[in-house]
Amino acid sequence: MLRYILWRIAAMIPTLLVISALVFTIIELPPGNFFESQIAELRAQGETVNLQEIEELRHQYGFDRPPVLRYFHWLGGMLQGDFGYSFEYQLPVSEVVGDRLWLTILVSFVTILFTWLIAFPIGMYSATHQYSWSDYGLTFLGLIGIAIPNFMLALILMYFANIWFGTSIGHLMDQQYLNEPMSWEKARSILSHLWIPVIIVGTAGTAGMIRRLRANLLDELQKQYVMTARAKGLHPFRTLVKYPLRMALNFFVSDIGSILPSIISGAEITAIVLSLETTGPMLIKALQSQDMYLAGSFLMFLAFLTVIGVLISDIALAFLDPRIRLQGRSTK
Repeated sequence: MLRYILWRIAAMIPTLLVISALVFTIIELPPGNFFESQIAELRAQGETVNLQEIEELRHQYGFDRPPVLRYFHWLGGMLQGDFGYSFEYQLPVSEVVGDRLWLTILVSFVTILFTWLIAFPIGMYSATHQYSWSDYGLTFLGLIGIAIPNFMLALILMYFANIWFGTSIGHLMDQQYLNEPMSWEKARSILSHLWIPVIIVGTAGTAGMIRRLRANLLDELQKQYVMTARAKGLHPFRTLVKYPLRMALNFFVSDIGSILPSIISGAEITAIVLSLETTGPMLIKALQSQDMYLAGSFLMFLAFLTVIGVLISDIALAFLDPRIRLQGRSTK
């Protein structure tokens, strides 16, 4: 096991290097750059453009050098903790992300907890009461949750909140705290607004997890070892939890590789609809404006979390399921 873990950690280095090269190449592929886009936008608005100032910025950040040199400069800066400069916000990337990163982590983490707390009891109940009226009802609700896009649910909730209560559910906090430093009042305002995006974003994930958990549990409950445990008089709940549920959790553990990056990226479209102060809308805006250092830093962080998540899921699966072996031993 230790040898496997060390080998996987060593393999992460070339993997991330290849991903960094691909990210830089993809960002460079569209014609032009941030400065050319800014010049075109200013001219379209009828404003004067200081070409000398733009040229100085191009030289300062190496846009007059070949892309290969800029790539190695960007890569070397990231290794030293310098993620570059955001041209859109005219601040270092680390300062631009700031509170948005922690707010995104908070929303995503609470959403994941909400999904697990709702999905596991319902999935277990639905599997153990197959083809009952409650199973049909929960299945119907799950299909509705999967079918309705998050952004549409956000629009519906915003409409009815305005009609019924006369309130706006946009943003993660009250307006007076948007650009203020963190305080107890701001934290309470965030917590009071947090449940809205958690319910909206968690709906589809909860519905999907219920369906997968039910399907996996039904498959395990039909196996011989469960029938043997029942024949020996083992308590039904203990029979369910001790073996079938444990085996059915394989899909849940394997999803860690996708859960970790989703903590940072979040539900971008829903965040735009609700005007949430998270990193998803910022990433989309950075890609649209070709703010390459901000967009590249986001994408590299997501790649890093994906690689870490896959490693964690592989190790956790080996501990969870004794049938999985990471040493590569041959079986007879």
